[in-house]
Amino acid sequence: MVCPVRPQSGVGGRDSPADLARALPGAEWRVCDVSDPRSLREAGFAGETFDAVFSCLATRGGGIRDAWNVEFEANRVLLDAALAAGVPRFVLLSAICVQRPKLAFQQAKLAFEESLAASGIAYSIVRPTAFFKSLAGQVPRVLAGKPYLLFGNGELTACKPISERDLARYLADCLDEPARDNAILPVGGPGPALTPRAMGDLLFRLSGRPARFRSVPPGLFTAVGGALGALGRVVPPLLDKAEFARIGHYYATESMLLWDAERGRYDAEATPSFGEDTLEGFYRQVLAEGLSGQELGDHALF
Repeated sequence: MVCPVRPQSGVGGRDSPADLARALPGAEWRVCDVSDPRSLREAGFAGETFDAVFSCLATRGGGIRDAWNVEFEANRVLLDAALAAGVPRFVLLSAICVQRPKLAFQQAKLAFEESLAASGIAYSIVRPTAFFKSLAGQVPRVLAGKPYLLFGNGELTACKPISERDLARYLADCLDEPARDNAILPVGGPGPALTPRAMGDLLFRLSGRPARFRSVPPGLFTAVGGALGALGRVVPPLLDKAEFARIGHYYATESMLLWDAERGRYDAEATPSFGEDTLEGFYRQVLAEGLSGQELGDHALF
């Protein structure tokens, strides 16, 4: 397994290729720039043949220009290199939120999905729900005795969270499952869909802290985004700030479940489940061992 990597990666660029090699022994780490066709061709593929390419490329924070540079352009460079090298299969990690695209990064993801499907290469497009680590940001708040923050009443959205381990297995299995050929594959973790309120209740129960909640109105993001968007016409850097506010509003009001377009609603029952790891097990682990390795960096909302 060969992994192209930047000279410094991870949260805050703290990881070197040597750090990654220690974390994942057996993989070969090659330093290159995946947005540079020559670098990817010479240092990444290096004239070798491969059975498949897996792309988990994603923007760090969701800024407009960054989204198109990474979600679309870098993936397009990778696809072109794969086609030139004769790679027969491309597995793309996308996101279930592209079903209702309202944000720049979602539109960029969809644009690349369309390019991939039209390229002629065999493909699998995997659209997972929320990752466990994205639901761990409030653990320090709870342990510090602070209230768990909810948008509205905490029942506006739901998801079937999936672990990184189960998702990695699902991605790898795409190579051996004919039903996943040339398909868009939404996937969630095991068990029923959970609302933020249910996740908060679970965390309080496991931590032994008394349940305390505080409601944040989702409309706050709309107001902030509108103001920043207007100012962004004069101060362009504020346009990304406005986009971040729109991202916050999206996740405060949209479920990470399969969207039923005919009924105009999210369908928890129709959202495929996969894997064995549960959010309860994950919370037990981070309560016992801490959040090392689970940091969201620029992706953090709280």
